[in-house]
Amino acid sequence: MDFTGKVVWITGASSGIGAALAREWASRGTHLILSGRDEARLAEVAADCGDALLLPFDVRDESALSDATAKAIAWKGGVDIAVANAGVSQRSQALKTDMSVYREIIDIDLTAQIAFAQGLIAHMAERGSGNLLFISSIAGKVGVPMRTAYCAAKFGLAGYADALRAELSQKGVSVHVIYPGSIATDVSRNALTADGTRRGRSDKVIDEGIQPADAAKAMIDAVVLNQREIIVAKGMEEAMGELRRTPDQLLDQVAGMVAAGYIEKMEAEG
Repeated sequence: MDFTGKVVWITGASSGIGAALAREWASRGTHLILSGRDEARLAEVAADCGDALLLPFDVRDESALSDATAKAIAWKGGVDIAVANAGVSQRSQALKTDMSVYREIIDIDLTAQIAFAQGLIAHMAERGSGNLLFISSIAGKVGVPMRTAYCAAKFGLAGYADALRAELSQKGVSVHVIYPGSIATDVSRNALTADGTRRGRSDKVIDEGIQPADAAKAMIDAVVLNQREIIVAKGMEEAMGELRRTPDQLLDQVAGMVAAGYIEKMEAEG
């Protein structure tokens, strides 16, 4: 896959995996659209990315998202690749966690990512091409303690993406779900605690994790190979992800249902 001249839109692009993906895709000749809440930090990333458009907004603001989507599509005439990456993690026991924390994490990590994709799928389907990437987590494959809200959101994101992939399988749009393990970012430092406050400190396993630039390269290389499930992890985390990997035969079977007219039959039945 030649990315030269492609338009790539990344949410959560001001730091971590999003910023690393932006820099790696820039090195492969793409035009970048960078979104996040912090315009100054987005500008720092854009300085490394050549031709880049900044569209700062909060992913939970549906009006701002709709406006950004229109601008993103108009910028170069279309969006070729979209990366739903914005998110927040968690470090708290379910027994101690306020329900507001569940609502906030699910709103950011699941509902807002679905809204981002929903704003683009008609555009991509009409063009007959496109790639949608969803950043889930190994915690979207395996339930991890202290992350019940995060796991719920990331499992849900994978389920949405898998169903969407089947629906779009006859329309030229590819859907990829990325399952990172520990990547050396601020994800733990920015995680929400039981009362919704920011944790403010990192984990040893995160600090010793895969470097974001290496993770980004591995992710994009897997997209080139059209891998539907992309596990980027090492050690025990990689083993857990591989153990729960969805067999390609099953993904093919579900796509085959769509090719055989499953959607049309369901809609005809009302």
